[in-house]
Amino acid sequence: MDDWTARPLTPASNPPCVMPSSTPPGALDYVAIEGAIGAGTTTLTELLSDRFEADPVLERFEENPFLERFYEDRERWAFQTQLAFLASRFRQQKELAERDLFRDFAVSDYTFDKDRIFARQTLGGDELQLYESLFRLMEPTVPSPDLVVYLRSSPERLLHNIEERDRPYERNMDPDYIASLHEAYDQYFRQYDRTPLLVVNVAEMDFVAHPGDFQALVQHIVAPSDERTRYVQPS
Repeated sequence: MDDWTARPLTPASNPPCVMPSSTPPGALDYVAIEGAIGAGTTTLTELLSDRFEADPVLERFEENPFLERFYEDRERWAFQTQLAFLASRFRQQKELAERDLFRDFAVSDYTFDKDRIFARQTLGGDELQLYESLFRLMEPTVPSPDLVVYLRSSPERLLHNIEERDRPYERNMDPDYIASLHEAYDQYFRQYDRTPLLVVNVAEMDFVAHPGDFQALVQHIVAPSDERTRYVQPS
């Protein structure tokens, strides 16, 4: 598939009819929200967790001691940063696997696969080969979501959101890096088939400022579907 628009899209203004509820649907025990930096994954995770009275599983990026140095000099600090993220994400996913997902609905603001998307953007040569070896050892032991929601934005909107949240180490974000990361996410999810996938066009959607966008999105998330991949965009 060369173009996302080549596939049918369901307008967010006409979602499936699902009655509001604070109880998550029985078919979904674990939902993961994905997207590039600035897509709104953490915000949507927190909103869904509040909606369904669940504990959010949030990436612990602030614990990475190399992250700030990575944004100052990506080539020098990429390997250390990526290994620190890999260890942190693996540890957190193991904690998630030990939870009773059949009783405790979980919403995460990332998937374990995210680590590989970033690694392939920043590493090369022997470092990437070593990383891939470690990733392949860890991957089979982490839980798979019942649904992945990919928040597909645009490089311009991602940069706008990054500027709006104004994290100190992101203030000099390279637009080329964000554009490259956006394309990497698109390439990955064009071929994704590990779990059911909901692709949401959020480039022109604001589920914080416009509660109707969020309610429509919730209905798409919880609606039963036989489709492996579904698409949502605002009308």
